[in-house]
Amino acid sequence: LHVATPLPEGSWVVELRTSPDAARPVLDARPGDEIVAAGVVFTLEGGYPAEGSAPSGDGNRLWRAHPTPGRAEADVRAALDRFGRPISYGYLSRHYPLAAYQPIFARHPGSAEMASAARPFTPELVVELVTSGVLLAPVTLHTGVSSQEAGELPQPERFRVPAATADLVNHVRDRGGRVVAAGTTVTRALESAVGPDGLARPAQGWTERLVSVDDPPRVVDGLITGWHDPHASHLLLVESIAGAALTQRAYDAAVAGGYLWHEFGDSALLLPR
Repeated sequence: LHVATPLPEGSWVVELRTSPDAARPVLDARPGDEIVAAGVVFTLEGGYPAEGSAPSGDGNRLWRAHPTPGRAEADVRAALDRFGRPISYGYLSRHYPLAAYQPIFARHPGSAEMASAARPFTPELVVELVTSGVLLAPVTLHTGVSSQEAGELPQPERFRVPAATADLVNHVRDRGGRVVAAGTTVTRALESAVGPDGLARPAQGWTERLVSVDDPPRVVDGLITGWHDPHASHLLLVESIAGAALTQRAYDAAVAGGYLWHEFGDSALLLPR
């Protein structure tokens, strides 16, 4: 059982996958089924974000599930902290500790999986960037499960862009600088905070923003990103920033160079001209 995101009404977003290596989703569950995990009974209520959430239309990959009556969010988190482990998939040779999934920028618990584009950053690299004149600004986006099937769009996610970050983004753009997002998650958060006037502003809540070639970014013009599977929706975002030609050249080079995919893989810096 992958326990992902707490929802405002008290239920959680969960995903059922096959044991022991989470190789594929379980699609034959039904509303009312009870799943016991970490000492908590989760009752499946309905598909998330809607019924038939699997791309095939057969069953639900993601579910809204309500924990045992009387179990508050803090109780569920405490149980997960005690008995759970980070979400992992069959391509990993072993399980890794929670600290391995937390980039140096991680501050607030809430993500279901690692925002992996920033994983290569180290304190030493950050110091080198800052002393070279690169400005850094924080955003928060609590990622959902990253196991979207082909053709499946990202689910709604919680985010926060503070006023200082919005001001810095506008300042840099006013002076002709470049705004580079450390990952698709950062891109989604920043672009969810852009007003009708094209300026970034402080914002928080839930975002359903889908950045794509058809609805391109308005403040982000550079991207640090990992490598995504060919049919992943994240590629729509990558191409909207880097362009199809640069994205294809980067992926050709990654394949030729034997770069690593997925959350513990390599990252690329894409700077379109």
